[in-house]
Amino acid sequence: MDFTNPKLLVDSAALVPGKIRWRSPSNIALVKYWGKHGQQLPRNPSVSLTLTQAATDTTISYGPKVDHKRDIELEFYFAGAPRPDFAAKVEQYLRSLLPVFPFLRQLHWRVDTDNSFPHSAGIASSASAMSALALALCGLERRFFGNLRYEGEFLQKASFLSRLGSGSACRSVYPYVAIWGQHGETAGSSDLYAVPYADVAHPVFQTFHDDILIISQAEKNVSSRAGHGLMEGNVYADSRYRQANNRMDRLTAAMRTGDLDAAGKIIEAEALTLHALMMTSEPPYLLVQPNTIAAIQRVQAWRHDTGHPLYFTLDAGPNLHLLYPDTIAAEAKAFIRSELTPLCHNGHYIADRCGRGAEELGVDG
Repeated sequence: MDFTNPKLLVDSAALVPGKIRWRSPSNIALVKYWGKHGQQLPRNPSVSLTLTQAATDTTISYGPKVDHKRDIELEFYFAGAPRPDFAAKVEQYLRSLLPVFPFLRQLHWRVDTDNSFPHSAGIASSASAMSALALALCGLERRFFGNLRYEGEFLQKASFLSRLGSGSACRSVYPYVAIWGQHGETAGSSDLYAVPYADVAHPVFQTFHDDILIISQAEKNVSSRAGHGLMEGNVYADSRYRQANNRMDRLTAAMRTGDLDAAGKIIEAEALTLHALMMTSEPPYLLVQPNTIAAIQRVQAWRHDTGHPLYFTLDAGPNLHLLYPDTIAAEAKAFIRSELTPLCHNGHYIADRCGRGAEELGVDG
C-alpha cells in the first residue's frame, strides 16, 4: 500500500487560513501488541476495545508560511503550553509524511493538543494522540482536495498513517472493537492498518465498561517504545508470538459467541504475560506497583464470590483496567468505589466504556 501523492499541493497564496479539530480515544488491547519490526509492523496480531473518555483533543491551525527556509514550520502546544520534546516528535512525524502530504511544507502549522488522562502512566496516550493527528491530516486532505469521501477509505488511510506514528494508534480510529495484524480468522486483516471488528463480535462487547484505576500518575521509567525494542533480545520472544496467535484465535472465537468467561480468562492471562515479558527483558524492569497487585487480588476474589464477569487487564503501566458488561454495571461500580478506589492515587479512577471511536469536533475555514 502506497499513499505517496506528489499532486497534493495547495495554492497557498489563495488559501484561507483555518483550523480542523479531531478527538480520538485511546484503546485497550486484549491480546497485546508487544514487539515490532520494520516500519511499525507488529510481530503478532492484536485486538482491542475502543474507549470513550480517555481521549486526545487535537486542533490543527494553518495559515501562510513565514519562514520558507524551514521544511516544516510548526508550533506545538500540549495543554496550552509549549512542549519542545513533543514538538520534535510531531515534526519528525510530519516530515516523514511529506511524500503523502506534500502540502505540509507549504504552510505554517500550529498544533494544540491535550489529553483527558495522565500522560505516560499506562493508558495509551500515543494511540489517541497519533490517531487524532492522522485523522486531522486526512480531514485536511478531504477539505483541500475533495478526496477520501467514503468513510471506509478515510478510516483505512487514517489507520495506516496512525500506525506510522504509534502502532497501537491504528486501532483507535474504529468504533468498539478493532483488530490489527494479519489474522487468518479475520477477513481483510493486515499488518499495515487495523480493521473494524464490532460487527463480527457479539453485541455484548459494545456494552463493555472500562474503569481505569489510576494507581499512579507518575511517568513510566521505561517507555513503551523502549519496551518494544527490548523484545528483540528477549529469550521468550518467539514463544510469545506463537502464544499470541493462538490466543487471538481463541479470544476472537469467544468474542464472536459472547462467551465472557472464556474471553475473560484469556484477557487476564494476556495482561500478566505482558508484564512477565517486561520482567524477562534484558535488562528486566517492573511497572506494576504493590497496589496494582492488591487490586488484582481483590477483583479475582470478588468475581469468585459473586460470579459476576468482572475482569482486569493492564497496558504498559501500573494502572488497572476493569472490564465488565453493562448488565453488572451497578454492582461493579459499587465494588470499585468501596474496595478499589482506596488503592488509587488520591482515590482517582476514570469511568470509561467502549465507544464509537474518533469524531470531528468542529472546523473553521
